[in-house]
Amino acid sequence: MALVNFANLDFDQIKQSITDYLRSNSNFTDYDFEGSNLSTIIDALAYNTYITSYNANMVSNEVFIDSATLRENVVSLARNIGYTPRSSKSSRANISFIVNTAEYSVKPQTITLNKGIVATSRSFGSEDYTFSIMEDITVPVVNDIATFSNIDVYEGTHVTSEFNCNTYDPNQRFILDNPNIDISTINVTWKPSEFSSVKRKYRRSDSLFEVDSQSPVYWVQEIEDERYELIFGDGVFGIALQEPNFLEVRYLVNNGVNSNGVSDLKFNGKLTATRDNITINTGISRITVNTPSYAGANIESVESIKKYATQTYASQNRAVTSTDYEYIIPKIYPEAESVSVFGGEELNPPQFGKVFASIKPINGAYLSNLVKDNIKREIKKYSVGGIDLEITDLKYLYIEALINVYYNSNNANSGDQIRSIVSTNIDQYASSTEINKFGARFKYSKFLNIVDNSNTAITSNITTIQMRRDLRASLNAFAEYEICFGNRFHVVNHGHGTYNGKIGYNIKSSGFQVSGVAGTVYLSDVADQSLETGTINLIRLNSASEAVTVRRNIGSIDYKKGEIMLNPINIISTSINRQFPLIEISAVPYSNDIIGLQDLYIQLDTNNVTINSINDRISSGYDVSGSDYIVSSSFANGSLVRGTVDTTTRTSSIPSTSSSSSPPTGTTTMSTTSSNSTSSPTYSY
Repeated sequence: MALVNFANLDFDQIKQSITDYLRSNSNFTDYDFEGSNLSTIIDALAYNTYITSYNANMVSNEVFIDSATLRENVVSLARNIGYTPRSSKSSRANISFIVNTAEYSVKPQTITLNKGIVATSRSFGSEDYTFSIMEDITVPVVNDIATFSNIDVYEGTHVTSEFNCNTYDPNQRFILDNPNIDISTINVTWKPSEFSSVKRKYRRSDSLFEVDSQSPVYWVQEIEDERYELIFGDGVFGIALQEPNFLEVRYLVNNGVNSNGVSDLKFNGKLTATRDNITINTGISRITVNTPSYAGANIESVESIKKYATQTYASQNRAVTSTDYEYIIPKIYPEAESVSVFGGEELNPPQFGKVFASIKPINGAYLSNLVKDNIKREIKKYSVGGIDLEITDLKYLYIEALINVYYNSNNANSGDQIRSIVSTNIDQYASSTEINKFGARFKYSKFLNIVDNSNTAITSNITTIQMRRDLRASLNAFAEYEICFGNRFHVVNHGHGTYNGKIGYNIKSSGFQVSGVAGTVYLSDVADQSLETGTINLIRLNSASEAVTVRRNIGSIDYKKGEIMLNPINIISTSINRQFPLIEISAVPYSNDIIGLQDLYIQLDTNNVTINSINDRISSGYDVSGSDYIVSSSFANGSLVRGTVDTTTRTSSIPSTSSSSSPPTGTTTMSTTSSNSTSSPTYSY
């Protein structure tokens, strides 16, 4: 009998296999393997086999990126295919302050804010955070005031490492010994020798493109213990270092995501009069934080490295497919929180030769035109000729909810306590990556589960949801509008009944005024007999449930595609104005699982989540028969429109009180025509 190959890591089975082998040998006939000293030897053999098998299994796993578990091994495998994992990222705040030199005996002409620490936080949570700059900032003194305005400061401790080059050491390495380094803040200064006054800045490179023998570049790679190593040129690609060259490397060691949200900072930096290099300590105002700290991030996780390393390798730094663009754009624009890319062939009608991208920045909702132009210029280095990138504005698809929570009053102090707990859990879910990304899906059953599991006193919940898009109106000009929800609409009546003799009222809008119609009007719909398409009307209200149609067929609606098209219409004011005139449009989805199609970015609007706590009288024991049980409807109902109902009739000659008709930054700006023109711009949402 041959000794078997061990196919598992079970100690008892290994021991039994060795015992069976020995029993088959005639030299061990009639041996008591359990009671003799040979049992101890078998245990040692089994244990040794067990350890060897375990190590062999782990080694086999660690040589493949899919099965590797140790970060060092995953990083090493990713390095082999040219992928550099994302480092931890310093949060960034924007600040302003002034220096008043009126009391100075010697008036400086310019004042310099020295690189390094600028400010510290004022007891943010249980930690204090330091914010720094990497380069000196010099401003002039005008009328005894030096103004440091809109300065970006970065959270982290400013660290400097120095290296003397030794060409006689073939194994010399330039290792930055601190973990949690933001590699985007690495600043490398080269000098021919340590005490030379000649300096040269080296720049970071991610590839060999546009690098020759005279390029002052360096590369960064992650090594063990989440540290980083700098690699310099060899004289063919990049300038080769020679003895006695001297390197000064400055960088920030940060706290990642923990430092986001700091809004109160105190000055702790160094100011000097530029010409005389005299330290300035007086006349410094309190720091104004224009933008609280944001964009801090932890080092890329092992799971993320496994996902993106292979995808980046597959693209080979070439932007051909939409997936390639999704992985290359974050390299060009690191501030991207989420990216959605789709080919023009997916549109109706198709637009061949184009790729459409929508980008959600970490801070803010829209990209400026300057950032868009920079991204499109940089992407040309990767894209194949004949393919044009179009960056579309971010389109939010909001989810609203009405939640009726039933609870056992014997297990809860009050309904307010239940509402507070549920609200906290929903806020956490709303800010999670579960839905805050392109291609996300709002999972209705999971949402209900979050509510039910918020507290043991909760017995059930009845939750109705609706989805909303916001139309930004171009005031005092005729324009067409296209509003896409990307999800099928629920047709309320389904042919089983009518409202005032009509099948419709499936969408709701907030109020607005149009030229030629008196009073506040709203959008409403009338479905045709197929229940797949319909028309859009303008209505005015006599009450929340009584409507009067004032203008018919101003647009069309496709219930299956979730699209609303408005014909040229001249909107002169809106009831809602949030930095720009706005019309809210909502509908009940056909499916409670809502998807973010193409460039739609799903957000759970916590400002429009209503939570009602209801005493479950049956579970509480007050009404066992259920005679007084409070029933909640599982269907959306209520007013025909959104917001406060306006039944006042006003003449259309009243001038608009809303802001300028220009679309906000980040929206598509199109020329408008006068009211007597035959053509109108089209706005897509």
